[in-house]
Amino acid sequence: MKLNRRSFLQSATATLFTGPLISSLPAFSSKSTGKRSMKLDLSCGRIGVEADQRQAIDYAHQYGFEAVVPDAGYLGKLSDSQLTELKAEMQDKNLVFSAAGMPVDFRKTDDIFKQGLATLPQNTAALQRAGVTRTGTWLMPTHAELTYNANFKQHTRRLKEISRILADHGLRFGLEYVGPKTLWSSKMYPFIHSLPEARELIAAIDVQGVGLILDSWHWYTAHETRDDLLTLTNADIVAVDLNDAPAGLEIDQQIDQQRELPMATGVIDLATFLNTLNELQYDGPVRAEPFNAALRKMPADQAVAATATAMK
Repeated sequence: MKLNRRSFLQSATATLFTGPLISSLPAFSSKSTGKRSMKLDLSCGRIGVEADQRQAIDYAHQYGFEAVVPDAGYLGKLSDSQLTELKAEMQDKNLVFSAAGMPVDFRKTDDIFKQGLATLPQNTAALQRAGVTRTGTWLMPTHAELTYNANFKQHTRRLKEISRILADHGLRFGLEYVGPKTLWSSKMYPFIHSLPEARELIAAIDVQGVGLILDSWHWYTAHETRDDLLTLTNADIVAVDLNDAPAGLEIDQQIDQQRELPMATGVIDLATFLNTLNELQYDGPVRAEPFNAALRKMPADQAVAATATAMK
């Protein structure tokens, strides 16, 4: 079904974080007296909005978000006085920084990895100076040449080097496993694509502050349940992404990058997902990551408004 902007706004804001989710979860309801610690996070890139740091902060304040993704490049260029002013402004607007993206490409050749690693201290110093405490990346769940064991060893070695630099700058590091079978079975050698496997990698890295980015989409496509989430603590979770899945497909038929807005279809049990995180007293950012074409075609302010209205 094709949606114009008006009909998309109506349908999105009517379904995302409404109905059974809003009634069962005190986390994001403005009408609820239930306590929550999660932060409603604006990640402009995840909803297809092009915005620099200042624009993102303005959008976050205007539309009632509680956190915004930090831009290390922008923050690193600020003088001490400019950064102090920015921090004061964010405090006045009841905003905090959420989780930054980890910029090092650790998935390709050693040369590419080393080049990226050399720039990481400067990047992390800028984040630390701005008071950022979280960063993260994702794990490719397959490889054309490396066996699982060889890939695991390479990930452990490279991510350990990255993690040490991040830890030296007070940054927690979240790793996101990717669940769809259509992706992890697409090349010769499957790799990490579930919560237990991701935790094995974290244990092998063995650097304090390394944890998980949890995504409702990957939790669902990995056939995981509430019981899997209950094996975690707040300290294990660095950031959270929310998505729904297209209706009419079996779990193992779902294709990454073809997702729906949270609660758009009800295929993924987001009420259980978020309620369980609330039980764990998770206190980090929660952001929408819909990969939705209609949302990405909207003007920036409409896309942010639709996301904000939907998540409250």
